[in-house]
Amino acid sequence: MGGTLYVVGTPIGNLGDMTDRARETLRSADLVAAEDTRRTGRLLQAFGIRAKLLSLFEGNERERTERVLDALREGKDVALVSDAGMPAISDPGYRLVRACVEDGIPVVVVPGPSAVIAALVVSGLPTDRWVFEGFLPRRAGERRARLRALRDDPRTVVLFEAPGRVATLLRDVLVELGDRRAVLARELTKLHEEVVRGRVSEILATLADHEPKGEVVLVIEGAAEPARPPIVELVAEARALVESGMRKRAAATAVARRHGVPANEIYEALVRPG
Repeated sequence: MGGTLYVVGTPIGNLGDMTDRARETLRSADLVAAEDTRRTGRLLQAFGIRAKLLSLFEGNERERTERVLDALREGKDVALVSDAGMPAISDPGYRLVRACVEDGIPVVVVPGPSAVIAALVVSGLPTDRWVFEGFLPRRAGERRARLRALRDDPRTVVLFEAPGRVATLLRDVLVELGDRRAVLARELTKLHEEVVRGRVSEILATLADHEPKGEVVLVIEGAAEPARPPIVELVAEARALVESGMRKRAAATAVARRHGVPANEIYEALVRPG
């Protein structure tokens, strides 16, 4: 029997967020693959856990993936952790998980804290539909192009950014997306946790004297849903299709699909006398 890869979420700041299951998984694993063995070593020490550690970070992930796979094939259980939060979310781990799936090796997730979810929930912005874009490109042109692609997206956007580049990112957001509501969350769950809410321009103004320190998550409201055209305009569109040879029901359905409105409403107005 082969081993199992356990993808383990660890605290993003507050050690009290470490789950019992995560502790037991790390304690029983034959090998712990860690983004930073020194940081993970301190975490394990805090909980009295002794484990064999192997570094697995962005620079060596391809090579170390094969080594971890060999251990799993030999029947050893491996726990994968990142510096904080859930592995593979803008952190190493995706290649290893994919390789295990392709090799038929069991993968079990041990859920834990996530800066993405924490920031989204605390933001007060809509959470029913959202998109995580991670770190945007460092090059200005590429970064703005990514933002432009989100201009008409109604979903709430969650981004990561390094502390020294937050003001630059906010200026680009202001140019490409407009002065939307946004939330800057930093050092979540830690002693100096801070959540700044306001329009993009207002948050940018708070950074005039200093760049934020610590890990930063930016949450931005999505694009406003386009206003629905008046029913008379929708009926006029449908009537034009009917005059071109389309049946009334089909015309109403086509216009409704284009504008995201109920087809019956258009159809009933279309066939109504007068």
